[in-house]
Formats: sequence, structure tokens, C-alpha cells
Amino acid sequence: MADPYYITTAIHYPNGKPHIGHAYETIAADVIARFQRLMGRDVRFQTGTDEHGLKMAQKARDLGKTPRELADEMSGAFKDLFDRLEITYDRFIRTTDEDHHKASRAIWKAMEAKGDLYLDRYEGWYSVRDEAYYDEKELIEGEGGEKLSPQGTPVEWTEEETWFFRLSKYAEPLLELLNKPGFLEPASRRNEMIAFVEGGLKDLSVSRTSFDWGVKVPGAENHVMYVWVDALTNYITGVGYPDGGEMWDKYWPASLHLIGKDIVRFHTIYWPAFLMSADLPVPQQVFGHGFLLNRGVKESKSAGNVTDPNELVDLFGVDSLRYFLMAEVVFGKDGSYSAEALVNKVNAELANSFGNLAQRTLSMIHKNMDGKLERFEGAEADVELQSKVAIACRTELPREFEALNFSVGIEAWLRAVFACNQYVDEQAPWALKKTDPERMKAVLQTLFMAIRDLAIAIQPVVPTKAAAVLDQLGISAEARSYADLSDTGWFLALADAGHVIEKPTPAFPRLELPEAEEA
Repeated sequence: MADPYYITTAIHYPNGKPHIGHAYETIAADVIARFQRLMGRDVRFQTGTDEHGLKMAQKARDLGKTPRELADEMSGAFKDLFDRLEITYDRFIRTTDEDHHKASRAIWKAMEAKGDLYLDRYEGWYSVRDEAYYDEKELIEGEGGEKLSPQGTPVEWTEEETWFFRLSKYAEPLLELLNKPGFLEPASRRNEMIAFVEGGLKDLSVSRTSFDWGVKVPGAENHVMYVWVDALTNYITGVGYPDGGEMWDKYWPASLHLIGKDIVRFHTIYWPAFLMSADLPVPQQVFGHGFLLNRGVKESKSAGNVTDPNELVDLFGVDSLRYFLMAEVVFGKDGSYSAEALVNKVNAELANSFGNLAQRTLSMIHKNMDGKLERFEGAEADVELQSKVAIACRTELPREFEALNFSVGIEAWLRAVFACNQYVDEQAPWALKKTDPERMKAVLQTLFMAIRDLAIAIQPVVPTKAAAVLDQLGISAEARSYADLSDTGWFLALADAGHVIEKPTPAFPRLELPEAEEA
């Protein structure tokens, strides 16, 4: 296979059940992983849960559970959801995993050996919800003069003995990294982080003594690692650190860390500095996507406006949800969700446009040609349509997906679908049946070829539905990669083999909006 590709999501904090934002990031990562596999790359895909820290300990206490009991329950809910969303991860990592504790202690020892850790006393502002320390100048004022983090979360004054990491030492190499083209996207996030570093870096508190739910600091067992040292290390745990080996050599540095915009600082300043300190390569790219808003409002467990993705799957199906999230939102910017918007978009684009195109075409081949494919001579209109579809599926969609411009790639794909439907209207195969049966066959089989290309191209987004279309076309599971789009002999091979199209079943039935949503 071609170049290895290692993609990770942020590991999700399981102090509550997953919401639509968790599904959004993980679906996007899965689309990327599937796309890269279809491009012929050797992909490793990791997601998981971040189970340590004060927030988990407090939540467990409030529920009358041990932190481990809460972690097991909630991590299981995330894993069940991702399996249901058809997320093709290679590892679901948990920070409670034994090999992760080993890796976290190893990177700590490497940073300590570099002289980058020292014991001192921390006094400052801390947000339990963000698991983050903030400088006084970063705080904002809430109602009644309450001090809040830049994310609007409560902060509390903290004083305790702590280990510090010499973050200030890495300002220059971090600036060099942040200015490297492509390392941090989109550009707005990059500019924010450059400004943050240029504003001056303070050494970072990297341990706590006020709770014990975490990875113990080597040689200082009364300290647990600050959750971000522990959490970020998951990315190298999953590929064999510190033991190395074939997986480590193949997949590190990571090709892409896909994360939310609210944790860009941790991934593009703290994490690279930890890696530099440990003499490890930094990731090739970090992408900070936007938030998915519920009718314009950010979802959060604390705000109580959380949408359960399982309910959306129950109502609309996995592929409909995946398509809407990737097609509707400009990746990197905030996007808005509503059930009504999902139903309208999926019905218009998948059910009425692509689904109807496939259903009508296959039905007519089955009915008017006894389902048999034949060799045919294409007219100018046929060649023109095939060219439009080929450009969209072989060039435009892959180019945009490679750049993480999913909605733009899907728009190109959709234009090709619309071109097919316009071709149907212009050629009117139902009329040709009476006036020119041979021309009818050419039109229907031109559409058959186009549908195959369209179904292959959209697989990363709607894998089950695309597979259903390809199954009905008779395309073998081994002939569905992007490289196969350039195969010029596949149709003749099917026709010469006497392939017969059975009566089709709709792959994209129309969705109905629940009555409560309509009201």
C-alpha cells in the first residue's frame, strides 16, 4: 500500500454521555480515514476517552460511584455510539489502559531527563471544567463580576505544590513550527496561537496533589500528572511508545490530529513542546474544527441542551446523519444543526436526486432491457456526461477531501448528480423506448456507468448506502477504490459476463420529520 496515514480524534471526556458534537468530530475523522483507505493508503485511526482528572473524580463522587466505575460506564457509551455510527477506528484507547500509564510515565521521565521539569508551588486560576490553568489577563468577567475562563467556564483560585514544565524554553521552536505551512489549520487558529506564543509563555504546571485520580508521577507518588500531559500522550501510546517497533516506525509522527477549536492551544503549543522535550517528532498537522450548534446554540452537558446522537440515528439512520454533518457545515467553521434542516437536505440531495436517479435507472434497465447490460456506442451527449461525472468523482471530490473541504467536495459530487438528472430529462429514455430502443439502451447504460462512479466517490460519507447501490449495480467489493474509477474496462467486463440487473430497492428512502419537530 501507499504512504501510511495516522489520524486521531481528541479523546472525549466521559463525565456524561456523548452529544452530537462528539459524533460530529468522530464522523469527520472516519470520513477522512475511509477516504484515505480508498486512496490506497495504509491508515491507522484512533479515538477514545480521556478518563482522568478532577472533573471525573468530582462527577463520580456526586453520583456515589468510584471514578473507575463512572469511566467504565461512560466510556462504554462512547464506544457503543461510535460502533453504531460505523466508525472504523483501529483502536479505541482509554487513558486508564495499562500501556497508556506506561507511556505517560515514559514521556515524563524523558522530559525530566532533559531538565525540563522542576518542583515548585502553583498559585493561580484553574477551570475544573476545562481542566486548564489560565493567566489573570485571559479571564473574562461574568454576571456579578464573576471571573470566568476564555471559554466562559468558572475558575477557582488554586494553591498547591506542583511540578512545572519549562514551556518558556520552547517559544522559538514553537513559533517556527506554527509558521510552518500546513501545520495548524485553518489559518484563523494558527494566527491565534502565534499571537499567544508571541505574548510570552510561562512555565506550565503539570501535576496536582489535590486529587489522586490519574497517572502517578514517577518518583513522586503523591502527585498525579496534570490531565493534559496524560491525555495528549494517548496519541503515541496507541502506536507503541515507548517500546517502538513496526507500528511506531510506520505511523509516528501522526498525519493529522483532528480536534475542536477550544483545545487548539493544548495540541499546538503544549503537546509539541512535550514532544520536543522528549526528543520525539511532532505531528504533521493539527486541524481545529468549529462547533456544531443546536439551532445556533453550542451544546454542552452543563447547559443541558445536549442532543443524543443515538436518537438521531433512530429517527433518520446513520448515513443520513453522516451526510448532513459533512455536507451542511463548512469544515473549520461553526455550523448549525436542526432535525428539520437534516430532513430537508437529505431528502433533496440523497433521496430525490441521487437515490431517485439510481432507482429510476436500474428499474428501467430491469424492465426495458430484461436487466441485461450490452456493449454500446456512446453519442456526444453520453461522452459529455461521463466527462462531467469523471471530473467530479476522480478529481474534484478527492482534491477537496484531501484538503478537508468536505462540503465543497460534496457540492462538486452533487453537481454531477444534477447533471445526470438533467441528462435524463433531456434524453427522455421512456420516450426512446418506442422511437429508438438502441438509443434508450445507450442512455440507460451511460447513467449506469455514472451511478457507479458517483457511488464509489461518496462512500466515505455514506458507506452503507453507497455499498447498497454498488451491490445492486453488481460492482464487486474489491473494485470500489478511487483507483478503480480510472478502470475503463469494468463495464465491458460486466456486459460480456452476461451480468443481469435485478429489480432494485430504493437505497435512499425519503425521511419524515417527527411530529414534535414539525410543531
